Amino acid sequence: MMATKIAYGAVGKPPLVLVHGGAGDIPDSGVRNKLDGVRRAAVEGHRVMERTGCVLEAVVAAVTVMEDLEGFNAGRGSVLTLDEKVEMEAQIMEGGNLDAGCVTLLRNVKNPIVVARSVMEKTPHTFLGGEGAETFAKQTGAEFAGDDYFKTSAAVSALERFKAAKSKAPGVTEIGDTVGCVAVDFQGHTATATSTGGINGKYPGRIGDTPILGSGGYADDSLATVSTTGYGESIMRYNLAQRVLTGIAQGKSAQQASEESVRGMTDRVGNTAGVITLTPSGQVGVAFTSKRMAWAYVEGDTLNYGIEQGQHLTMDVAEFE
Repeated sequence: MMATKIAYGAVGKPPLVLVHGGAGDIPDSGVRNKLDGVRRAAVEGHRVMERTGCVLEAVVAAVTVMEDLEGFNAGRGSVLTLDEKVEMEAQIMEGGNLDAGCVTLLRNVKNPIVVARSVMEKTPHTFLGGEGAETFAKQTGAEFAGDDYFKTSAAVSALERFKAAKSKAPGVTEIGDTVGCVAVDFQGHTATATSTGGINGKYPGRIGDTPILGSGGYADDSLATVSTTGYGESIMRYNLAQRVLTGIAQGKSAQQASEESVRGMTDRVGNTAGVITLTPSGQVGVAFTSKRMAWAYVEGDTLNYGIEQGQHLTMDVAEFE
């Protein structure tokens, strides 16, 4: 079911669209591209929110921007499986009726987040995967691309290094892990969208946290909207998105709940993660235990962004444009 559209200028707090570009060991050489990408996504998501008043339109627009860029582990920039293929997944959820759409094991769809939304709005189901999901994507007009479109030089190099290291454990690369967006409108209506290529060197058929409601993301207008990123096996075991919501239900701020949840996961089950959180009242939470995680959101005429621990930079939106 589609989110209710409202007129721009309605009574209430200004809308917010917050994005992340994936938690990971992002090298110094990758910082600029990551920041440019998340800022571009945040600005586009905010523009769409202003134009349509629809949180679903906003989160899809923002995530699509990042899926189309090689520098993010989603869509075109997805990492590769052991058999040198991409297997992508995504989820979208709105916090009013708790409608959701999830997809996994997509191999040639350019924008998995678009297919996830179609699952939510055009089927009686919540989750589709593999061949059935690809068939559905074709039936609903999703855009496809050949293997060469997805097989970027960065993804190929990352897989080669993984194989050369003879590691038994797939991992997050310097490309980063997962992209996501959370949004809230004037009326406190929320949505989340998350998309990923998964973990570098994963077994074919592996399914991660991203399409799992409560792990990769969740939206509930009575609490908050969350998108997570990081090592999927740990995120699933810890049910990270739900942990953030539990913290907010206990009266914690979006930032406190986010920080305590990612630290709790790392301490309890190991590996790193990141989350972005928005409450219906407009509280912002950004936290990660990885080396870096790029994030951004627009507030008024100001573009807020960062990538380092504790970093919060600002610039005029007009200056970025």
